[in-house]
Amino acid sequence: MFSHVMLGADDIEAARRFYDAILGALGAAPGAIDERGRLVYSHAGCRFLISAPIDGKAAHGANGGTLGFAASSPEAVDAWHAAGVANGGTAIEDPPGPRDATEGRRLYLAYLRDPAGNKLCALYRIA
Repeated sequence: MFSHVMLGADDIEAARRFYDAILGALGAAPGAIDERGRLVYSHAGCRFLISAPIDGKAAHGANGGTLGFAASSPEAVDAWHAAGVANGGTAIEDPPGPRDATEGRRLYLAYLRDPAGNKLCALYRIA
């Protein structure tokens, strides 16, 4: 359904430190800066980009928006969360752990805000 996801950030180098750490914990290679100055990640057929807003205004997190990253295990979720906190992210909501979802499903989740305030989630489907 999606060709890519792009988030805004005012400090691309802070974003690089943060996203290299959390996406590296999920198996992705470090990001690269493209010819337009955007930070680009490619992994498992997906592209994720960080860019300064093109309108020249300050970047800010979307109210009510969350970007979720798939993890291969609960341990990968924990590593993602720890890497984020160690690299400029802010832990939010409950600590990483299992949660009951709809229709009897169980998820292992962790939430962070990136240095620009974007809300992120790492998710592993238990059942």
